[in-house]
Amino acid sequence: MEHYNPLLQGNSSQKFITIGEIMLRLTPPNYGKIRVSNSFDASYGGSEANIALALANLGIDSTFFSVVPANSLGKSAVRALRSNDVHCTPVILSTPEETPTHRLGTYYLETGYGIRASKVTYDRKHSAITEYDFSKVDLGALLDGFDWLHLSGITPALSPSCAQLILDCLKTGREKGMTISFDGNFRSQLWSWEQARDFCTQCLSYVDVLLGIEPYHLWKDEGDRSKGDWKDGVPLQPSYEQQDEIFQRFVERYPNLKCIARHVRFAHSGSENSLMAYMWYQGHTFESKRFTFNILDRVGGGDAFASGLIYAMMNNYKSMDMVNFAVASSVIKHTIHGDGNITDDAEVIRNLMNMNYDIKR
Repeated sequence: MEHYNPLLQGNSSQKFITIGEIMLRLTPPNYGKIRVSNSFDASYGGSEANIALALANLGIDSTFFSVVPANSLGKSAVRALRSNDVHCTPVILSTPEETPTHRLGTYYLETGYGIRASKVTYDRKHSAITEYDFSKVDLGALLDGFDWLHLSGITPALSPSCAQLILDCLKTGREKGMTISFDGNFRSQLWSWEQARDFCTQCLSYVDVLLGIEPYHLWKDEGDRSKGDWKDGVPLQPSYEQQDEIFQRFVERYPNLKCIARHVRFAHSGSENSLMAYMWYQGHTFESKRFTFNILDRVGGGDAFASGLIYAMMNNYKSMDMVNFAVASSVIKHTIHGDGNITDDAEVIRNLMNMNYDIKR
């Protein structure tokens, strides 16, 4: 009998795959501090895993590839994804011989409240994905049959072998004619700004859909870098004109880019933010609506933006609807505990996109 998932809505025939690390997340309850907490809420997350989960909940055929230890923690992480309809068949459950430290990465989250910002503490060094020998993986076979590949700048920061894996996946995906999306996702606790820019810039020539405008070099003059980067001096909350120019510079340098999108955050406090976004698509820059909201859980908001954009593109939304749906996806995520945007009804996001807050009966 052919496998069939009744939760796949059939509104897109494209098959999605992403590659990265999934971690155990431990959070003190009730906005508590780690140093005085006697208990932690446990869940699982990681940028690429969050996106796979969000898309699967919206009915996209979504697959995740990673390496986790063949122990109870690794199996529990896989179970968490499978319970959200993510295909995990390619996931490698490694042995102690393959990954000697044999551990699942962990991160601790102190959830901010009011004027106190959230704080992340990583404990992911020597996790299974960083110790695995990916030369044993047939990437052509891994990516065969998929239409869309998503990668991020977090995985290459984990180890040299992970960095090589991402470059090899980009090249293989391009050879196969896949749509490739990439999110730079800089993490200062994993590598330096210059290391991130040096590596992620290498990825740009393979990318169709770019999430965010950093960390990348966009030199005004490749022959004389003393002239600076086009992004130098651009504020974190740019005007439409400032953002449009940066998008244009990216596309001039990398004509393979079909879409560039980035969300812009306005942090009024640790508990109240506003979000909007800019998107370049089909020769034009679009500006989304701006949403102001209270935060239950901020982590994963960027991943929800990325998954919302991917979903909208897969379903051929109009340009303004694409960028507004992406922002609304991120806003919804801020109201959900955990890393993932567990929203299984796109209509909920569309209602928010249209700023319709009425109860649905």
